Amino acid sequence: MSEPVLDCVLLAAGYATRLYPLTRDMPKPLLPVAGRTILDRLVDNALGVPRLGRIAVAVNARFADRFEDWRRGRPEASRIVLVNDGSTDNDNRIGALNDLALALRTTGMAGPALVLAGDNLFEFPLADFARFHGERGADCITTHRQDSLPALRRTGVIEMEDDGRVTAFQEKPEHPRTRWAVPPLYLFTADTLGGDLPRYLSGGGDADAPGSFIPWLIGRKPVYAFRFDGPRYDIGTPESYRDVRLAFGEVLSPEEAGDRIRP
Repeated sequence: MSEPVLDCVLLAAGYATRLYPLTRDMPKPLLPVAGRTILDRLVDNALGVPRLGRIAVAVNARFADRFEDWRRGRPEASRIVLVNDGSTDNDNRIGALNDLALALRTTGMAGPALVLAGDNLFEFPLADFARFHGERGADCITTHRQDSLPALRRTGVIEMEDDGRVTAFQEKPEHPRTRWAVPPLYLFTADTLGGDLPRYLSGGGDADAPGSFIPWLIGRKPVYAFRFDGPRYDIGTPESYRDVRLAFGEVLSPEEAGDRIRP
């Protein structure tokens, strides 16, 4: 039996208010990093996954035209579907998991699907993650070693067995029990996307952060963590945006390389 097609959903409907004024008129995923937008870098990596099908990008109404201009400029534009969640500002956004569910309903994607946040960059091949998922045959998340306590307090942290099965999940813990950090990068089975996710949302689960779904899920079925090496860049503040541009070799002006970044 042939392996199923793997679709991809990119969550890009946020408003990135901490990056103002950079993101007042431009969505964060379309900010450039060393000559390529954040979204381009994510899509380029996803396209290296064997059997990749369509790519759905969940966007908001405020920046839908910006994303459409970006989509038309991609060589594989016919494979990219924009899903507009109808929100117009940070006060009426519907949350990342509602965006994921909307993207699945709108496109008819039946899973499995790779789910990526539109504001995190990393350097390992997503094809390796897809291969791990195929070997486990279960829902998978990603993890990397993080030795910075402040960074651990801003992310999900897991405990896991030697084979990668996740046994516990802490969301932004004050006292993390391990050094295994979890970025918003997941690969869910068709059963989870078509059954567990709707049940979680209809039961009043937190729809704002994808990481809130993981502890609910691990109490019901096996979830495995793919360990990757190398950096992961969570782009949420002017300082972190500056740092990722420097890490990718961009030459910044003296003012940009300091504490301030001008739009």
